[in-house]
Amino acid sequence: MQLSNSEEQLMEHLWKLEKAFMKDLLEAFPEPKPATTTVATLLKRMIDKKFVAYNEFGNSREYYPLVKKSDYFSKHVNGLIKNFFDNSASQFASFFTTETNLSEKELEELKKIIDVQLQKKKK
Repeated sequence: MQLSNSEEQLMEHLWKLEKAFMKDLLEAFPEPKPATTTVATLLKRMIDKKFVAYNEFGNSREYYPLVKKSDYFSKHVNGLIKNFFDNSASQFASFFTTETNLSEKELEELKKIIDVQLQKKKK
């Protein structure tokens, strides 16, 4: 299940805050802030999609994420690799490193990450 762009934006705030009441979520948005009803509608959709849950405190609801940010984006990156790069991580890596104008420093950092993962696989 996927989130819309506006749901993803709201989810980003919730991941950062970890738990939040409506007022906290509204405060997290930059100006111009969305209407309370808009955020309430997004939250309802996200609850229906099982991305968000809440605890009730009197008339207030404290919302929290049910899905970890890393899990959500990992699923999307894997879907991207499958759908656009013939399920080839090396094709994705080739595209990513040639088409995104990475600096030499960023490429070196990627190389270190790959080297660490290679060492872990060899153990």
